[in-house]
Amino acid sequence: MTAPVVLAGGAVLPTGADNCAIATRELPPGARVTLTDGSTVRVAHAVPEGHRFSVATVPPGAALTSWGLPFGYAVLPVAPGDYLATERMLDVLRARRSDLTWPAGPNFENRPLDPYVLESGPLAAVEQIAPVGSPGTFLGYDRGATAGTRNHIVILGTSAATGPFAEAVAARFAGAPLPDPVVAVAHTEGSDGRSSANLDLLVRTLTGFARHPNVGAVLIVDEPGSLLTAAALASYAADRGYPAPTAQVAALRRRGALHDDIDRAAATVTGWIPRIGAQRRTEIPLSRLNIALQCGGSDAFSGVSANPLAAAVGAEVIRHGGVAELAETDELTGAESYLLDRVRDAGTARQFLDTIAAFAARVRAHGHTTEGNVSGGNIMRGLYNITLKSLGAARKRDPRVRLDHVIDYAEPIPGPGYTFMNSPGNDLESVAGQVASGCNLIFFTTGNGSITNFPFVPTVKFVSTSRRYELLAAEMDVNAGQLLDGVPLAEATTSVFDLAVRVASGERTAGERAGHSQVSIWRAWRQGAPAAEPRGIALTARERPELDGVPLPITGAVARSDLRWSAVDGATDRIGLILPTSICSGQIALRIAGVLTERLGTDAVSRYVALPHTEGCGAITSSAEDLWGRIALGCLSHPSVGAALLLEHGCEITHNDFFRGRLRDAGLDVDRFGWASIQADGGIDAVTERVTEWFGPALGGLTPWTEQPAGLDRLRVGLHALGDVDDRSAAAYGAVAAAIGATGGTVVVSEPSPLWRSSVFCSRLGIDREPPATIAHAQVATPGLQVMETPGASWMETATGLAASGSELIAVHVADAAVAGHRLVPVLQTAAGAVADVDVVPLADGEELLRALLDVASRRRTPIVSGEGLTGFQVTRGLLGVSI
Repeated sequence: MTAPVVLAGGAVLPTGADNCAIATRELPPGARVTLTDGSTVRVAHAVPEGHRFSVATVPPGAALTSWGLPFGYAVLPVAPGDYLATERMLDVLRARRSDLTWPAGPNFENRPLDPYVLESGPLAAVEQIAPVGSPGTFLGYDRGATAGTRNHIVILGTSAATGPFAEAVAARFAGAPLPDPVVAVAHTEGSDGRSSANLDLLVRTLTGFARHPNVGAVLIVDEPGSLLTAAALASYAADRGYPAPTAQVAALRRRGALHDDIDRAAATVTGWIPRIGAQRRTEIPLSRLNIALQCGGSDAFSGVSANPLAAAVGAEVIRHGGVAELAETDELTGAESYLLDRVRDAGTARQFLDTIAAFAARVRAHGHTTEGNVSGGNIMRGLYNITLKSLGAARKRDPRVRLDHVIDYAEPIPGPGYTFMNSPGNDLESVAGQVASGCNLIFFTTGNGSITNFPFVPTVKFVSTSRRYELLAAEMDVNAGQLLDGVPLAEATTSVFDLAVRVASGERTAGERAGHSQVSIWRAWRQGAPAAEPRGIALTARERPELDGVPLPITGAVARSDLRWSAVDGATDRIGLILPTSICSGQIALRIAGVLTERLGTDAVSRYVALPHTEGCGAITSSAEDLWGRIALGCLSHPSVGAALLLEHGCEITHNDFFRGRLRDAGLDVDRFGWASIQADGGIDAVTERVTEWFGPALGGLTPWTEQPAGLDRLRVGLHALGDVDDRSAAAYGAVAAAIGATGGTVVVSEPSPLWRSSVFCSRLGIDREPPATIAHAQVATPGLQVMETPGASWMETATGLAASGSELIAVHVADAAVAGHRLVPVLQTAAGAVADVDVVPLADGEELLRALLDVASRRRTPIVSGEGLTGFQVTRGLLGVSI
């Protein structure tokens, strides 16, 4: 095992042969660091914590090295003590750290990464790390060839449409008498009604979840017309020779009223509880332990402390006959030589390189490169480029361990040893694939202090520095910073290996004690020629910016002044909003919304809303960031929002500073909003207190709750349809749109909505069928009839765009079954006939539909599904967004 070289004065060398050191604290100009030979170097400029400076003379053109490998090349003579910077680094640092003086210009450059070429000729045979003499055991659940470290009952939604239902069923069993709680697996995929680029991947992932050894029983929930069903998962497993499931498996198809379906699901789960609760752990060989090696929120020390420590413990698991599995394909670009210096054979090496090349090609097809993985936040934390980030990430393979297997995302682990699984660098999406492949314990390394956890597989979190560990001790399991403090790697490895065995045997991790978890599966990506895409989602070089917003003329409609509704400060509601800036703060935002309801009540606002989603980190393209930024600003400035706070995780691309800039660019006062950070504020409990402390005075500053009568000119409504629309319903929707639009209100209809294919709907408005978009997706709409550009077919993404456009309520026509409502705005659902949980069967004149909308706007009526809490929120990545 190799350990970092700690230097007196505040620095560390990843290996003794490196010509660059990493500052372990912020070094002021003139600070001196003692090298291993007793000599000292004096830093010329301030060096932030985690950033590098030279400890040797490096001539122009020569390589700068960390872990003994090059990450950049000098463009000027570099002297010992010189701070190392590229032009992009200096741009980022000058914008974010104006308190320090920076070098006048760069002294090294990044070079384009050529594809790694495997040397010709046979690879020398390499043995795996030597096994232990007497393999150990842990206490687990015997599943035959596999073993569970936990024994959960899982409610598995097959698509995004069934996710809220799965969560509602699991919520019924909070506090059930079980060693491990009933959990839901809710995700965002498979709900747009058509085949997608990731459909096979999605089926494979869900099949792996359903047959995971940590699952004692699973209820698979689907719905009529879904591409993904319980039967499809069973067929997939049978066709590919999966072993018979050891869990108790049942399927439920949504078919009736929400309450009835939840009761049916709950009856199944209730019947399982006695048997699952009676199962006991037995002694299991450690050869059945499969460790997922994962990282997120990395910093310059992740590759020096946290990753090598996790790798060393993983090596011990392999010595006992188990599995360690690496992932995150794009975060190994530039580190191929390290990964392949110990590999089983040439075929495995070529398979690894082919996987890297295919991933890079997919990213290029979306107009980007894997170098785009490195964000401004990475640079701030000392990860200057993809090579440096990858070299650190690759240290999750212990140098004594060989690479044995290469598998695709969510494919079953083929055997013992060290496996690489293809996945994006988005850590939650990557973790889902590792779990589906059979990993029953997760090692998650982090620099900033990512708090991620998975619902039914325990996560052991390693943080890279002692300072971060002390800040986030309640969220972290292992202080890998002890290596930087001088603790020998062998000693730390022994201690953490013992912890891993205890966790596998049932000891709760920090994440399990916190009761926090989330799931995100590798999200779908666009592919194919523009002509192959349906209307409204043609593949373009870039999604359009905001459009001119000129509404469509409505001819022949008569303004209505006879209808009134009850507004609150001119809006339909007053909400306290917590907006997570990225995927990883979403579940904590939900938790805090519940705390605010308990502590602050609902005198000043009607409710507290959190909007968890999957974006803000781990997806590239500036257009995807622009879309998320526009959606976020539309929600923050929504008429129904009385007070809003942004909650960052702390290491994402779209962090709080990102949104401060976007708000300023939009002319909004940043001081009007609250700001909090899970990582910087000290973890879940600390950030909950901070948010509560902000909302108290913010709510106290609102005007007293008063209601005033308002007309249709103050109404803002979104309209949509799912599936075919009968003429009577189309006429009703057209009449409603005409009445509100002609009176001066705002009506937003999604561009690909089936309403536009109805001549009856269009004739009520006096316009041609299928008009062009007048506003971009989520662009705030001005009064009149607006057509919103919509880059996908997902209902929830469409609803989010309508809400962000300023729509205060949505009416959606459904063909077969009610759909989930939206977290921010109420969704009134209609159908042509008797469909469970719909609110209105409209007549052609639209009068009862319009009056129902006014009742919802006045808070006299709550839509059925929204009232049951079956709601969601999801952000589109647009046409070019792809996970990385």
